[in-house]
Amino acid sequence: MMSSIRLQLKPFTCNDAEECYGCITPTLTKYMSWDPPQDRIAFENIWRTWLITIKDESDWVFVIRNQLNDEFLGLVGFHQAKQSRPELGIWIREDRHGFGYGKEAVTAIAHWASQHFNFEAFIYPVAIENDASRRIAESLNGTPVYCSQQPKYKSMTYLIPKT
Repeated sequence: MMSSIRLQLKPFTCNDAEECYGCITPTLTKYMSWDPPQDRIAFENIWRTWLITIKDESDWVFVIRNQLNDEFLGLVGFHQAKQSRPELGIWIREDRHGFGYGKEAVTAIAHWASQHFNFEAFIYPVAIENDASRRIAESLNGTPVYCSQQPKYKSMTYLIPKT
């Protein structure tokens, strides 16, 4: 578990599933490579995989909670942790957008990962139209390295140095 000024971040557990599932909407996932799970059973198959990869430290999904009231805010990921360029990812529940939680959570995970893992740099893919996520990458000295067409959007991948 780790914390930042306003946030508490801890590895996802089965106890987080219901709150998490309730916040995944089609509009939230507009700029994500995945779509909302069709139902709770489909989501359970997803999060059970997260538990395995967290345990073997190959892929981390952290729950973001408000330190003041323990409110579920979203998830932040440190993916492909054993690769030379692991990936950072974030989503914040829609009714909490615009408060800087995403930047704070990604910054905290980047610092934690830089201290605990050996790798070259992070990659951070974002939809080109997702200005908020692009600002997160740029706040961490991310440099755009390539664009690609994804099924749902055009993507920009940033290279972010270790912190």
